[in-house]
Amino acid sequence: MASNVMRKVSFRSLASHKLRLVLTVFSVVLGTSFVAGAVIFTSTVSSAFNSIFDNVAKGVSVEVSATGQQSSGIPNSMVDDLEKNKQSLGIARVATGNTGSVTLADASGRAIQTGGAPSVGISYTAPDKAVGEQATVVQGRAPQRSGEIAVNSEAAEKGDLKVGSKTKLVVGAGLSKPMEVTVVGITDMPSSTGGYVGVLFDSASASTLFSDGKHVATVDLAARDGVSDTQLRDAVHAHLAKLLEQQGQQIDLDKVYDVRTGEQVREDQKESINQFLTIFRAILLAFAAIGLLVGTFIIYNTFSMIVAQRNRELALLRAIGASRKNVSRSVLLEALIVGILGGALGLALGIGIAAVMIAFTESQGVPSNGIEVGVGAIVSAVFVGVVVTLLSAWIPARRASRIPPVEAMRESTVEPGAGSLRVRTLIGAVIGVLGIVALVIGGLGEGTGPALIVGVGALLAIIAVVLAAPAISRPVVGAFGALFEKPFGTVGKLARTNAVRNPRRSAATAFALTLGLMLVVIIGTLGWSFKGTVDSAVDNGLRADFVVTGTNNMPLPLSVADYVTDAPDADKVVAQAYGAAEYDGKDVYLSSPYGGTIGDVASITMLEGTEQLPGDGLLVSDTSARDNGWKLGQDVTFVSTNGENVETRVTGIFAANEAIASMMVGWESYEKLVPDVMKRISGPVLVVAKSGANADQLRTQLEDATAEFLTAQVQDRSQFKNSISSQIDQMMITLYALLGLSLVIAVLGIINTLALSVVEREQEIGMLRAVGTSRAQVRRTIYLESTYIAVFGALLGTVLGLAIGIPLVRTLAHWGLEGVVIPWALIGGTLVGAAVVGVIAALWPAVTAARTRPLEAITAE
Repeated sequence: MASNVMRKVSFRSLASHKLRLVLTVFSVVLGTSFVAGAVIFTSTVSSAFNSIFDNVAKGVSVEVSATGQQSSGIPNSMVDDLEKNKQSLGIARVATGNTGSVTLADASGRAIQTGGAPSVGISYTAPDKAVGEQATVVQGRAPQRSGEIAVNSEAAEKGDLKVGSKTKLVVGAGLSKPMEVTVVGITDMPSSTGGYVGVLFDSASASTLFSDGKHVATVDLAARDGVSDTQLRDAVHAHLAKLLEQQGQQIDLDKVYDVRTGEQVREDQKESINQFLTIFRAILLAFAAIGLLVGTFIIYNTFSMIVAQRNRELALLRAIGASRKNVSRSVLLEALIVGILGGALGLALGIGIAAVMIAFTESQGVPSNGIEVGVGAIVSAVFVGVVVTLLSAWIPARRASRIPPVEAMRESTVEPGAGSLRVRTLIGAVIGVLGIVALVIGGLGEGTGPALIVGVGALLAIIAVVLAAPAISRPVVGAFGALFEKPFGTVGKLARTNAVRNPRRSAATAFALTLGLMLVVIIGTLGWSFKGTVDSAVDNGLRADFVVTGTNNMPLPLSVADYVTDAPDADKVVAQAYGAAEYDGKDVYLSSPYGGTIGDVASITMLEGTEQLPGDGLLVSDTSARDNGWKLGQDVTFVSTNGENVETRVTGIFAANEAIASMMVGWESYEKLVPDVMKRISGPVLVVAKSGANADQLRTQLEDATAEFLTAQVQDRSQFKNSISSQIDQMMITLYALLGLSLVIAVLGIINTLALSVVEREQEIGMLRAVGTSRAQVRRTIYLESTYIAVFGALLGTVLGLAIGIPLVRTLAHWGLEGVVIPWALIGGTLVGAAVVGVIAALWPAVTAARTRPLEAITAE
């Protein structure tokens, strides 16, 4: 019976305080919506990619391919051997293919933009010789000779290309020059989606462009009747391993070649995209968690105030027979209802958020088959909403259950648990000292270990602030009050009194803003430090007057450097040719100066040896030498992606310079490590002008020389710095946009707290109005109170952000960050913004307070 009565009390309490219910539910909605949006978005994109990969290697029984992306591929001799042993291995048909990245010009001569989707060239195989599904020619015919191509219909439509169109094409790697091509066919490709560009070449042209003529990229096998795909895979794997052994090659087959069934190829490609989506989803959920954490403080604050306002009501319930369990369950039932409503509405808003994200990514070429709202999204939104709300309401519910019945006889009540803060503050101080020690120790080191120590210190510091913030709020807010007491007089003093009256509540309200601004300052410190490193690297590390790079950081074929060299006013032209290899069982990335020595175009400080790089030499930064344990004169053996050992010798060690590669090999070694068709430029082509050359004239010469490469862009030093900084800015803006969720919730929290505070202080406000306080003065009091809380939260967030951001940047010095750059402009704007936020958040509660009727408020029960 008592349980039924308490349920009715809970429902009536919610129904009679609709505004309070809406504010509380909305704080849950904002947090859960981002969780739901993240789950729906990533599952939708994952499903779309999975449907694409379902068509990959379709009809292929077994595929043999190279393990490394920089590999030359499968030797023709191995293909011939498979063809020769078809009968014994159970192979019905053997088909080969070559592929590589390309850039295709549209009808106006500009590169067709893919929005991040692949743009690839593929060798065409006639249907009677192909294994598996191939592109279908829907208009015109298939390419038959050099200079002819067929294009997928989506790319043809985007580029306004038709059968008979003449255009240009650039291969993304190798030594090839821009090509004049004719579109002879339009195709329908199984894997075509979004901004994908698929260009078909005849087999001979694809072999010339994408291989060295001695290798192929893939070998597709069809099994004979009665032979399963798995049986064929095992037979081919065993045969190729034996073949390598007979040829005397001491190579582990699985390290160089992949022998997989068509189903394994599809699953591996799905796994690769799902790994990326898992990371992306983790990032989105991390920001959702921040929003939920901020929301937790708001919900906790709300229920604490609700319980405080209902002390007499709950005590009366105890007096007429309700047990402690009945009271706590009543409060938790209200929280459960709020959580269910917030979770359900959060799911609806999450679907909208996911729709916006999917629409944006579709415009960038990412595929989508429409929004998919799975069971996982529904469960996660409702579950998170309910759990977060119940946890947030648990402590207030316990407090409510402990209210003695005798409290019902009193005219006023004090919120339970609002006593001494001494123990809480002492614990916070101890944890804070431990956090500071961890931050200092971590900030003195470099690398992953110190970064983890900084992370531990950050967690301890946040916990310390949560515990000690109520005690800190009194002197800090008191100082604000002293500043505003003169211009605002009694109003300023009253606002200060209200702000410190309940330090727990003020601190909890401010902490919502503290957490958001702490992350803003940390991200700002990282971003500004990265930009400072870039500026320093370009200003102090490069001598070049101009740089030539690929748009959107796309690689350029090595032949671009040869074209740049032809510019009459270019004195020195050096590119860094990119390559990959293996050392001591680990993948390493290296480069080789092409066109001259690196010292011709970059400032390099030699610590040992010489910058002159012999053909088999190895020039490394001091950090790379330290990490790998290399000494001057030491022999270092790299393993190419084809499994060949390439001997080099350390001939020079230089001070790490972010403008140049940390590991450079001589050209002779580079050619052994990297096949011609895989040679490409990493970073910019660096150009030093001749003495007395006109800068504008040289720019024009460089633009003319590289125009045919479609994606090449010419920049001076300032433009180059700005282009890199703009990428950092875009990343920071994206992170700030995600953090905006927590800031919105924080503002909502201030509004919520002030609105409930106005209700709580109705009699007091009525008394002030009765003794002559004007409506404008009441509004100003609420404005100032809100501003004090907001600025206090912003100050805490700024100090906490700097305390974490500075040592975090120092730990990243190992990866190239040169020093800490504090974003003072951002911090100043943040503090001013916090004051503005305080005023904005107080607008509605202040108007509500000003409308309080003195007589009704004084006589209200």
